[in-house]
Amino acid sequence: MEGIKTILVTGGAGYVGAVLVPKLIEQGYSVKVLDLYIYGTEALSSVRQEPGLEEIKGDIRDAGLLNKIMPGVDAVIHLACISNDPSYELNPDLGKSINFDAFAPLVEISKKNKVKFFIYASSSSVYGLRDEDEVTEDLSLEPLTEYSRYKAECEHVLHENASDEMAFTIIRPSTVCGYSSRLRLDLTVNILTSHAVNKGVITVFGGEQKRPNLHIEDMTDLYLFLLEQPREKIDRKTYNVGYENYKVKEIARIVNKALGGDVPINTTSSDDIRSYHVSSKKIRDELGFEAKHTLEEAVLDLKDAFTKGLVPEPFSNPAYFNIKTMQIINLK
Repeated sequence: MEGIKTILVTGGAGYVGAVLVPKLIEQGYSVKVLDLYIYGTEALSSVRQEPGLEEIKGDIRDAGLLNKIMPGVDAVIHLACISNDPSYELNPDLGKSINFDAFAPLVEISKKNKVKFFIYASSSSVYGLRDEDEVTEDLSLEPLTEYSRYKAECEHVLHENASDEMAFTIIRPSTVCGYSSRLRLDLTVNILTSHAVNKGVITVFGGEQKRPNLHIEDMTDLYLFLLEQPREKIDRKTYNVGYENYKVKEIARIVNKALGGDVPINTTSSDDIRSYHVSSKKIRDELGFEAKHTLEEAVLDLKDAFTKGLVPEPFSNPAYFNIKTMQIINLK
């Protein structure tokens, strides 16, 4: 989209942001990062000295701060949220205040400051438990949890605030995997790989649940791709974005094979019945975007990081686990 030079990335020091922000800087964008930095300050250390980066430690719920930092911003990539169901359920009031209550003011302040483009990271969990062979964007939203319900509600807020001045695109990503300098080890592929490499065994909970997956390189490349699209192609559009849909037990086999095939796989029961096969056909057909990084690549990237000592204390360091960090900091 023309005229985009400065980008605000909310949650820019998080798992996805830590990979995205350096790419934006490399492409010549000026980037403002708004983040609470509750998982530490090292995620963006590789680009901290770059003149195109401004880091702002602050809360997305602080409307005064948003009004202060928004002037001059051309695009907003909204990643900030209490991410995943267990972290949300620790304190539902906190989750609602960050994930939903803060959203409409963010959109309104963006519009008031003449932001040209707003990208919202929703979630494929908004579809709930589906029987369809292919979960497409035109299906009804049937979220099963508060976390996914408010993800869906934010989509409605964007549509209600649609205007000719600010284009917007909603992305419903699959479960992201792979290495980031702000690593999460509470995501399916990452969990299984960590256990395989560091414990020598893979434990599968359930196994029959189907999970859509997306390499973090593809997730972040998509945001750069969207920034370059003509307004008329992407305004008021919603897209699933994923690559491979596998049952959890199949992911375990992929991890095992990528690591040489010698890791035993144990299976135990699970109460988590979420299962869906997300279709990314629409974004491929309409925009020509196709994810290209495999689960095997994510596994090997993670193995490399473990081997190089980039992930110290992978089981005891709470920074790798959203729920453990949330329990410790007791954010209000």
